Order: sequence, then C-alpha cells, then structure tokens
Amino acid sequence: MSERVYPIRPRPEDDSRFTLGLALDVAKVLKDHGYPPVDNGRDFMELQQALFQFLYVGPDGEAVS
Repeated sequence: MSERVYPIRPRPEDDSRFTLGLALDVAKVLKDHGYPPVDNGRDFMELQQALFQFLYVGPDGEAVS
C-alpha cells in the first residue's frame, strides 16, 4: 500500500482549487450515484466542510500546516 497523500501537507494558505465548483461537482457525483440531491443550504455547507476536513485536516482534528 502506498503512503497517504491526504491531508495535504503543508496546507496551502489559499488553495485556488477549493472552490464552490468543487463542492457542486461532488454533490453532482453523489446524486449521479443515487444519493439524494444536495439542495439544502446547510447540507451543502456541511459537504464543503467535510471536503475541507478530508483535504486539509489531520486525524487529530488540527489543521495541518
């Protein structure tokens, strides 16, 4: 098994890849796979937070730098 890549280290101060479009694309993939659509503002916000956690936060809950 290869070494983990996520969370990204060091975390970029301003990552231009982390956009509204990224979360919209993930929401579309979820819908395309049969999950309910993410069309509620709170659900969408929590999806963005989950993506941020996966991409940039370590297992101890601390943001990596």
